[in-house]
Amino acid sequence: MSSKRVFAQALDTLVRARYPFVYLVSWEEERVDAILGELARRHSKQLVEWSATKGLRRTGGARATYPIEAVTRPVETLQAIGKLTDPSLVVLKDFHPYMDEPLVVRALRELSRELDSSYSTVILLSPVLRIPVELEKDISVLDVPLPDFGELLELLKGIAQVLKQQGRATVSLDRADVEQLVRAALGLTLSEAENAFARAIATDDKLDADDIQLVLEEKRQVIRKSGLLEYYPTDSDMTGVGGLEHLKTWLDRRASAFGDEARRFGLPEPKGLLLLGVQGCGKSLTAKAIASHWRMPLLRLDMGRIFGSLIGSSEDNVRRAIKTAEGVAPVVLWIDEIEKGLSGVKGGGETDGGVGARVFGALLTWMQEKQAPVFVVATANSIKDLPPELLRKGRFDEIFFIDLPSHAERSEIFEIHLRRRQREPAAYDIAALARAARGFSGAEIEQAIVSGLYQAFEERRQLEQAHIEQALAETRPLSTTMREDIAALRDWAATRARLASTPDPDHV
Repeated sequence: MSSKRVFAQALDTLVRARYPFVYLVSWEEERVDAILGELARRHSKQLVEWSATKGLRRTGGARATYPIEAVTRPVETLQAIGKLTDPSLVVLKDFHPYMDEPLVVRALRELSRELDSSYSTVILLSPVLRIPVELEKDISVLDVPLPDFGELLELLKGIAQVLKQQGRATVSLDRADVEQLVRAALGLTLSEAENAFARAIATDDKLDADDIQLVLEEKRQVIRKSGLLEYYPTDSDMTGVGGLEHLKTWLDRRASAFGDEARRFGLPEPKGLLLLGVQGCGKSLTAKAIASHWRMPLLRLDMGRIFGSLIGSSEDNVRRAIKTAEGVAPVVLWIDEIEKGLSGVKGGGETDGGVGARVFGALLTWMQEKQAPVFVVATANSIKDLPPELLRKGRFDEIFFIDLPSHAERSEIFEIHLRRRQREPAAYDIAALARAARGFSGAEIEQAIVSGLYQAFEERRQLEQAHIEQALAETRPLSTTMREDIAALRDWAATRARLASTPDPDHV
């Protein structure tokens, strides 16, 4: 069953149950208007609409037997709704700015009692969820789902049909191209998808498989405008990640687990990973490489942006971020340094009024219950600030510990970064460099090469073994400056996490 039909049935049930207020969270007024118009006709109700600019007016549904008082002020509007004698669906558009006014809250509470004895339902339609505490028991909330594959397919077919009839542009799409183009548009509203298809056509007067990237660019714009998620290009792959053979094997086994064939086989979709380990050892690089390896978009959730300054905005932010991620699924959602964003949770809410605990609770519930194919990759450098609830099985498929690289892994990392800078690894004694870099993280090895390049450039010479060895000798690695912290991290991970690579006996 399509998401639109599931939503329409849920709304129909609330209307038949005579719920006084239903809050619909959506940007898509036109699409929701069509659903409400059909619902009003089916139940022989008037469809009445209010906006701050046009006031209260009848827009469809059953025939009216009494005139409607055309008012624009919020309190007067609510009083006028209470006087309606015909069974009605009353849609209040963008009413949320008035929900903080005491007189409006009072009028809504009084209207709730009046609607108990009528056959009318008030629909609050807004892209922002804002409910006063006084009305939490009176209002039922429904999230309007974004268009699913079927709706977007119908939109694309309609556009293609018009183009063929008018002869304004050529359509060169086979069945596979159509499926890819529609999947690229998943996560957009109908109007955004229509704009994306129109932009693709206007670029070269045709609609073909090359337009998939233009549609994806529209999706990137949606993510950017949300202000909560960052869209990362997936230009890194697993060949750029040194070592971590156990983690790579785990990921390879799940590379095709998001397809329909895996569902038919009985496999659930992978939920996510927690990557715990020493700073600079490849956790963030691995998160980026997973998305590239699985050919999925990569979104980064910045916990700092979630915690807004307005009361209630943090909880709304995390809901919006989750909804955006689910809208563009399948997707990899990267939560970098999650312990910093959740550092206030263990304090019991003394410092933030419990906001951190509520945001954390919403995030945990979603991670446990989510149905959309959103693979969460959370990274953490410290375990002391991680709430124990986050580590429970069911939130993540696995917890991997990424330690300092072994001798073999350091050799591989040297080769990767030398090739990345157009140097041939065979020209260097990689084994000697790996020995000299004992206790170094991958990031510290990269910086040693960069430092050697600076010195070679100053001397107007090519990069030599001595340049890198000197840079290594001048560096004090984290394994020295944070010896105790790393030891504690290893002790914790020994019995609570899987090792991302084979342990190295020469670890500092």
